[in-house]
Amino acid sequence: MKKVTIVTLLLTLCTMGAFPATVDTINVLSEKMGKEIKTVVIKPQSYNGQDAFPVLYLLHGYSGQYDGWVKMAPHIKDLADYYGMMVVCPDGGFDSWYWDSPVDSTSRYETFVARELTTWVDEHYTTIPSREGRAISGLSMGGHGGLYLAFRNQDIYGACGSMSGGVDIRPFPNSWNMSKNLGSQREHPENWENYTVMKQLHLLTPNALRIIIDCGTEDFFYQVNKRLHEELLYRNIPHDFISRPGAHNGPYWSNAVKYQMLYFHTFFQSRKDS
Repeated sequence: MKKVTIVTLLLTLCTMGAFPATVDTINVLSEKMGKEIKTVVIKPQSYNGQDAFPVLYLLHGYSGQYDGWVKMAPHIKDLADYYGMMVVCPDGGFDSWYWDSPVDSTSRYETFVARELTTWVDEHYTTIPSREGRAISGLSMGGHGGLYLAFRNQDIYGACGSMSGGVDIRPFPNSWNMSKNLGSQREHPENWENYTVMKQLHLLTPNALRIIIDCGTEDFFYQVNKRLHEELLYRNIPHDFISRPGAHNGPYWSNAVKYQMLYFHTFFQSRKDS
């Protein structure tokens, strides 16, 4: 008889669509930006409005939007059911990089995602309203956002991740509209230093955050992810680093999110059982 592993069983259940999660598309007001922002909220089947659930905040990449994850990787609904967690996917704008921009006062996506959105979700859903019940991750621009926001808001998030993340923006001064939110690197080099993940590492202490980083070896962000991994090792910051063949594309992220949700489930369970 063919041996069936837990991973094989999980992937089979996801393929079958065995769990009917519900998906809400909502508008959340950002007072700082003076506008409503579309957000997807995935509730597992077991959500009943009484028991408190942990929440994974999952960020899209450059040029994406709030429903990008559900369209690209619909199995996250099945995984939310299987692991008993909510998944919240906010719209991060076309090119916000999830910063509170130092040059554009109308772009306040760090404040929105880390403060306004988490408060709104805790007020309107039955969640675990503490860092023990929150994780954040994302792809590409959202991978940068997942680590950047968590490192800077450790009172909000207890775990964080990145998939193919732009974790060091400095080698890419003319890419992805970043200069719109930071100013040009030539004229504002201090912004490019202060607003990159690589310059937030001084905020970390061992085991304060659970961290998972994933990047394919054919990805143009692979070298900066490898450097981040090496710097975390040098600073004695425990973390998981996954590297395997793969490029900067949907099939890679659709696969990577399975590992990340398992990782965050393990974090949530460890805090629940402690």
